[in-house]
Amino acid sequence: MSDGILNVVSTPIGNLDDISIRAISSLKKSDVVVAEDTRHTKKLLNHFNISVSLISYFEHNKIQQIPKILDLLREGKNISLVSDAGTPGISDPAYKLVRSVIKEGFKIQSIPGASSILAALIPSGLPTDRFIFEGFLPPKKGRKKILDELSRFNGSVIIFENPKRLQRTLNEILASFGDRPCVLARELTKIHEIFYRDTISGILSNFEKINLKGEMVLMIGKDDKNVYF
Repeated sequence: MSDGILNVVSTPIGNLDDISIRAISSLKKSDVVVAEDTRHTKKLLNHFNISVSLISYFEHNKIQQIPKILDLLREGKNISLVSDAGTPGISDPAYKLVRSVIKEGFKIQSIPGASSILAALIPSGLPTDRFIFEGFLPPKKGRKKILDELSRFNGSVIIFENPKRLQRTLNEILASFGDRPCVLARELTKIHEIFYRDTISGILSNFEKINLKGEMVLMIGKDDKNVYF
C-alpha cells in the first residue's frame, strides 16, 4: 500500500465562486478533509455537493491531531487540508502540520487559489513590487516593537485586523510610522466589499463612516509622494 498525500487546498475567502476546478476535484477525491472549523467547511462542501469525512485541526488541538493525521497518511489516505477561508498556512496553524508531514517523508501538493493578501493589495493602489505581511498583531504585548520595525520597511505593509481593535491599531501605526498612505479593505470578494483609501490620519478622522463588520485587511504605503492618494 502506498502512502497517502496531503493536499493543501485554497478555498474562497468570501465569494464561493472563487474556487478552482482543481480544488473541487481534490476535495471530492479526498478520504478526509482536515479543517479549522468543521462546521464552516461543511457548508462549503455541501454547496458543492461533496460528501467526505471531516476532522478538526486548529491552534489549540494541533499537538493531539498531528499524530492522527500522520497515521492516516501511513494508511494511504488522501487528505485535503483547508482553512476557514483562503490559503492554508496564512495566520493559521497549517505550518506545523506541513513541517511534520515533510519530516515523515510524505508527499505534499499545493492546490492554489484565493488569498486575501493579494486580493487586497493588487486593487489597493499601493506599490506591489515590495511588500511585507505581518498577519495579526499581538493583542497586547510586543505591538510597539513590531510596528517600529515595520515602519522601517521600504515597501507596502499588510496587516490583518479585528474590527474591534482597528481604531487602536491605526493610532498606534500613526505613532510609529508617521502619517502615510493607508488603504483599508473590508469584506473582500463579498457583495459589500469596499476599499477606504486615504492617509492614516484621514481614515481616523472619518472613522465613524467605516462599517466595522467583517474581515479587515489594513495596508500602509511607504512615505513617497507618488504613493499618496
